[in-house]
Amino acid sequence: MQLERDCYQPHHEESYMNLRQKEFFRAKLVDWRERLDSERQASLQRIRTTDMSGGDVIDQSVKEHDKTMDYFTRRRTETTIAKINAALNRLKDGSYGYCLESGEEIGLKRLLAYPIATLSVEAQEFSEEHQRVHQYSIAL
Repeated sequence: MQLERDCYQPHHEESYMNLRQKEFFRAKLVDWRERLDSERQASLQRIRTTDMSGGDVIDQSVKEHDKTMDYFTRRRTETTIAKINAALNRLKDGSYGYCLESGEEIGLKRLLAYPIATLSVEAQEFSEEHQRVHQYSIAL
């Protein structure tokens, strides 16, 4: 049996960040964090149990590559978990769903696509443009 929470989808006609929406995003973030934590644990297990001895040079290279990819994946996963935890903290303090730069609503569509978003589309575009200009000026 599916829970009501599993069937609910936030809608733009509701009041923004009402209790039901907050619970929806909290559950979505917690579920995501749990899945990532499981992946992180599996990755750690693979790193710990990889036997680097034996095999020819190609086998050892493949093992080293796989181990390196596990390290990169683990680091990216840990970064995402930290962002999820920050989003959960924003849910608690009431700032979740609002742009950290402008204070404006991030919007349900963006949060449904990327629940750890901290900037509105406009602020994100401005930030990315600023980074491009900065990188271009450094390249000169």
